[in-house]
Amino acid sequence: MPYITTRDNTRLYVKDWGTGRPVIMMHGWPLSADTWDEAAMKIAEAGFRAISYDRRGFGRSDQPWDGYDYDTLADDLAAVIDATGATDATIVGFSMGGGEVARYMSRHGGKNVIQAALIGSVVPYMLQTPDNPNGVPQATFDQITAGLKEDRAHFYTSFFKDFYGVGLVSHPVSSEVIDWSRNVAMLASFKATLGCANAFATTDFRPDLAAFNVPTLIIHGTGDQIVPIDASARQAAAGIANATLIEYDGGPHGLFATHKEQLTNDLLTFLQTAQSQRTLGR
Repeated sequence: MPYITTRDNTRLYVKDWGTGRPVIMMHGWPLSADTWDEAAMKIAEAGFRAISYDRRGFGRSDQPWDGYDYDTLADDLAAVIDATGATDATIVGFSMGGGEVARYMSRHGGKNVIQAALIGSVVPYMLQTPDNPNGVPQATFDQITAGLKEDRAHFYTSFFKDFYGVGLVSHPVSSEVIDWSRNVAMLASFKATLGCANAFATTDFRPDLAAFNVPTLIIHGTGDQIVPIDASARQAAAGIANATLIEYDGGPHGLFATHKEQLTNDLLTFLQTAQSQRTLGR
């Protein structure tokens, strides 16, 4: 490490901190694994092995032309699990990373996974359709694509304010966090940025929900303007057996920054539950 190679020869940048039972974390669009740094440090300090990686096309990973669909992204997660030798793992997906968790559970049978967590996740289905009335209208996604193509840097300035819930009165993060987020997003492949936006907007994970055969933690902010809770977490919690839903009242999308202590504590409580069960089972 710090790079592993997938089956289509794409190199993924991997952070592997600490020792103990592995916790593998997928970041959201359009950022990088660095969004997990503060939580990963606390997780590693608590005696776990914190593994995070840059999705293909983002951060320090390779920027191939293809592979921005969830089947390929789930295969990338499988490659990370294999390369790190992770077993009895917890897989945690933030935002579009929740889709990788869901598709891994169905496509790879949840191999080597004993817990899953969905944080501000797009699961089960973002797009508004006749059988998904609480979803996001196609016109909204069309506006995102148009904004990216017209002036990506300008689009991100307003996007990240919504992402973190910044308004005229509310300032849950500093202006420097907004600037950093835009800078990280601008490093991503433009092809990957557009391809992944289409993937998380249009992929229907409802058939994947039955594959969640492990305890699953779902955390979502009720004030999320990027991934509305009624289109995502509440439906996921209803469709996943053995799921626990925690709602952060008024919380925006970027909980890893706006609610970092609460989020880390909730994740650690969840992780330690499995740790206790493993100890009792010996």
